[in-house]
Amino acid sequence: MLLSLNWLREFVPYTGTAQELGDRLTMLGLELEEIIRPFDAIADIVVGHVLECGRHPEADKLSVCRVDVGTEVLDIVCGAPNVAAGQKVPVAKVGVTMPSGLKIKKAKLRGQPSCGMICSESELELSDESDGIMVLPQDSVPGVRLVDLLQLDDTVLDISITPNRADCLSVLGLAREVALAFDLPLTMPQLELREQGEDAGSDVTIAIADGAQCPVYQGRIIEGISTCPSPLWMRHRLKSVGVRPISAIVDVTNYILMELGQPLHAFDLDLLEGARIVVETAAEGERFTTLDGQERVLKASDLLIRDGAKAVALAGVMGGANTEINDASRRVFLECAVFKPATIRRTARRLGLSSESSYRFERGVDQVLSTFAMNRAAQLMCELSGGVLRPGVCRAEPAPWQAAQLRFRPARAAALLGISLDDGFCRETLQKLGCTLSGADTPEWTVTAPSHRHDLEREADLIEEVGRVYGMDNIPPVLPKVSKPLEQGRTDSEYEFWARIKAWGRGLGLNEAVNYSFVGHKDLDFLGLPAGNRISIMNPLTSEQDVLRTELAPGLLNTLRHNLAQGSTGLQVFELAHIFEADQSSDTTARESGRLGLLVYGQRYQDGWPRREEDAGYEDLKGIVEHLLRVLNLGPAAFTLRKDHSWLLPCVEIRAGSVCAGVAGRVKPDIADAYHARKDVWMAEIDLDALRTLCRDVAVQFSALPVFPPVKRDITVMASASVPVSAVTDHVRGMSLKLFSDIVLVDVFEPETPEGGTPERNLTFRLTFRHAERTLKDKEVDKERDKVAESLTEALGVRI
Repeated sequence: MLLSLNWLREFVPYTGTAQELGDRLTMLGLELEEIIRPFDAIADIVVGHVLECGRHPEADKLSVCRVDVGTEVLDIVCGAPNVAAGQKVPVAKVGVTMPSGLKIKKAKLRGQPSCGMICSESELELSDESDGIMVLPQDSVPGVRLVDLLQLDDTVLDISITPNRADCLSVLGLAREVALAFDLPLTMPQLELREQGEDAGSDVTIAIADGAQCPVYQGRIIEGISTCPSPLWMRHRLKSVGVRPISAIVDVTNYILMELGQPLHAFDLDLLEGARIVVETAAEGERFTTLDGQERVLKASDLLIRDGAKAVALAGVMGGANTEINDASRRVFLECAVFKPATIRRTARRLGLSSESSYRFERGVDQVLSTFAMNRAAQLMCELSGGVLRPGVCRAEPAPWQAAQLRFRPARAAALLGISLDDGFCRETLQKLGCTLSGADTPEWTVTAPSHRHDLEREADLIEEVGRVYGMDNIPPVLPKVSKPLEQGRTDSEYEFWARIKAWGRGLGLNEAVNYSFVGHKDLDFLGLPAGNRISIMNPLTSEQDVLRTELAPGLLNTLRHNLAQGSTGLQVFELAHIFEADQSSDTTARESGRLGLLVYGQRYQDGWPRREEDAGYEDLKGIVEHLLRVLNLGPAAFTLRKDHSWLLPCVEIRAGSVCAGVAGRVKPDIADAYHARKDVWMAEIDLDALRTLCRDVAVQFSALPVFPPVKRDITVMASASVPVSAVTDHVRGMSLKLFSDIVLVDVFEPETPEGGTPERNLTFRLTFRHAERTLKDKEVDKERDKVAESLTEALGVRI
């Protein structure tokens, strides 16, 4: 929300600086983003008086002028057709830099000296008017700064408004906060309605199909208008808060929108048919052309404004092209309504039609204040366009405003905030907020919330208001008491679960990748991914980022290509992110799912480690997945071969118990080659939502740490290459040896296979033995190892 300091001072007599105001509002929860000075670029422009003006002797279209700028008289050559002696004009003296970046210097134009520049409105960036110079009022004093003469709003605060504070989306709303913060009186604009003619309250009949969708719809009739520009003061004020001036009628609606927070719309009354307004939902598939000339296809959930024959506006979002104000308009029907926020938000987002009006309707407007806002707009329209306001208001209000009745207990407020609060302070604060109180001499008060504070719904909201006025920075920090120990391993939120996975990945030595959610359709096509569940982007950053990713693989493969281009010889990365799939049953028509992507490529060990040169393979990827499931206490992972994957070959399905948790395997060589890989690329993609669901059911148990030391023995198994490692480990674990604790694979050696022979592998395992009550002796450990060797030989036919 852009707040003009001069505009604010019309409501409250604030005399401090902009920075002091911003700091105080920030502590009230309305954060100051920046202080803007919109007219700084013309701060050095002064008023000049044209003393003489004659034709240039060498050019028909140039004039030679002598201009009094207060401290001196300047010779200036001007090319504007409307310059004349006696005018008061804006002058840029030598040394001034114009808004366009042009620096004014002494010059000679066709032999005549020129020591400055007489400016037009477009050169000052005050409007698009460029037909001639800007002529100022005759009572202007030469030498006075233009910004002071025009009383331009030269200081604007950019205030960040939280979604629940719709009441602060106006100058009036922020003025209420300033009055509260600095204990200042609040002054509302004065209404001086001059009505003429017969009562017009029944000239337009209003019908509302559903009062929940439109609690109130009202309008006033103004006749005899002229479509003239609005005055300078209004145009400059609107420009200072980021609104483009258009015409007097339209500018007034925007002015009231920014001043009071009430969106308005002006219809050409002569283009409304049947003297009737109907507020109802659209027909499914109905088409409507909005003011921007675009034809919109509507849904049955969209709210329309109709006259007696046709649709004339998309309620709360944009008016129709068929009833807009134009140069021939002479009668105005000024609409002022309140609509259901959820309906406006849904329509505006679906059609991509966010505007200042819809932004406020989406958050809720003040139904009680709407009549005042409409009358003030009508008054300004008559003053600026020469129109006549007819008496009477056309109104339908099926759902009158019902103020919320809330309870407030000072003792509860003190307990919740952790401070000692005086009843008088609470009473005064709530009254300054616009609340009315009853039972204030009892332990429990009844508080009636004002119509502009839709966010006050329960007692905690009132306590929050008292706390922020007291000053959150004034509340001493106190560590809370923990009534019970934290439950280890619980991950109740997605954020906590993802943080746990990230800590695991970093602890394992993997690098984290963070990629855009946007990829290209051609990337997904290249991986053979289905097209039916994709969500295309209407305004992509580039042609290579025109769709939301449906899997993490495209981003990780691009990460691989980038790292290979930088000379990397090995890469082990993980990425936690959402994928996006079309889902018409969702409110957003999209379904987001959490995924963990893993990529292993090239050199197994980092540079500098005293290890032999080896490339990472399937066993590395499988070990990472197994380690993850063990860290999450989900037990051992199961891997089953899968034959139908689009971009992995070979591919295995990862199962955690009976749940499919993802896939892993080698990227198909032709795909890997397209990403400049010269070695096998191993990848896995794991469903984080499935893992999180499983983790919720895990009951963590604790056992005492072992007291006596373990004894370890290595055993090498010479077996056929077809014998999997899991066959050995599962067999040893199934022997149920009393002293056995664990078995892990520590080395693999593949000797050269003789011609015609069977390939073999030498698998070295490390066996761990431990006794819970004493230290083991070598003799009994060796005996256990021999049992393992004998059993493996008999059961698997291997050699030891």
